Amino acid sequence: MRDERFCASNCPFTRAIGTIGNKWKPIIINVISNRTVRFGQLDAIVPHISRKVLTEQLKELEEDGLLERLAYKELPPRVEYKLSEKGLAFLPILEHIKEWNSKYEIVPTLEATDYK
Repeated sequence: MRDERFCASNCPFTRAIGTIGNKWKPIIINVISNRTVRFGQLDAIVPHISRKVLTEQLKELEEDGLLERLAYKELPPRVEYKLSEKGLAFLPILEHIKEWNSKYEIVPTLEATDYK
């Protein structure tokens, strides 16, 4: 769910976080990456997301210009999603976030998580 206060802020960083700042949108963008993906594929790949939330997030990503929805007039209906130019431009930022996490991530040891 989008927080319109963030999107209407005077601060460019705050507006950016309003656009991509929940836990699902960066994951969806990362999963789609440089390919075209159907809704069912996203539903199967993105962990722990309900179909309702996935639908809402895809709609917001499309409204924000990060995603393109391709609807084919077929029976049964087929819808595919791909990143727009704006969405593709976000991929290097995600790569930097992944690199940052890999560098500073503290992996829990087996001893710390083992509750004998």
